[in-house]
Amino acid sequence: MIKIGNFFFKYRNWIFIIFYAALFIPSPALFSSKNFGIKYFYWPIALGLFITCTGQLIRGLTIGLAYIVRGGKAGKPYAEGLVTEGIFNHCRNPLYVGNILMLLGVGILANSLLYVAIMIPIFLFIYQAIVLAEENFLRGKFGNSFDEYCKKVNRWFPNLKGFGKTFDSMHFNWKRWILKEHTTQFIWLIGITLLLLFNYPELTHQNKQLRNTLLGIILGILLIIYLLIRYLKKTGKFKE
Repeated sequence: MIKIGNFFFKYRNWIFIIFYAALFIPSPALFSSKNFGIKYFYWPIALGLFITCTGQLIRGLTIGLAYIVRGGKAGKPYAEGLVTEGIFNHCRNPLYVGNILMLLGVGILANSLLYVAIMIPIFLFIYQAIVLAEENFLRGKFGNSFDEYCKKVNRWFPNLKGFGKTFDSMHFNWKRWILKEHTTQFIWLIGITLLLLFNYPELTHQNKQLRNTLLGIILGILLIIYLLIRYLKKTGKFKE
């Protein structure tokens, strides 16, 4: 598994994009009017948005409280230090947990049985392999310190005990959150917009002109905000 994880680690950013694109593969419905009535679409929209927004919230809190520098070097796992504060005090891989919930949520939002039943398990397998590869590196670099950390903090399931104390004792760096996360948020919001407008014509009363108008307005606003953040970041006018 470690070898598999090292392989996928090189392409982990592309993996997320590929799995995000797979949302638009035709699939049998997860929720249908036959089983859930004429207002069936309320279920995937409400449940999907709740789960995917929870994932984004976890990512945001993780980055805003204690950002971890683990970007990899030469396509291999890398860490400057062992970060155990912030959300990392409650879960060893909160960013990955956030990613999983984000994809699961949009998979439900897409009302895709194929995505939830097949793509998500494959994604979980890949992430498990990547995490094992990262842990192998961290254990080799930090030794007993990492082992002690593993004994206290779960790999996947967050421990909410003491979470309020963690949040109260730290400063949430919202600027870092925006600077580090704006590209992910941009892609994520575009996907949600496309899924809502194209998968659920009921939301626009089957009116394609209204759908296309809303699509243009929303995507235009998102693009303007994204480009503005990129400009401010590049010119140094917006810093952590």
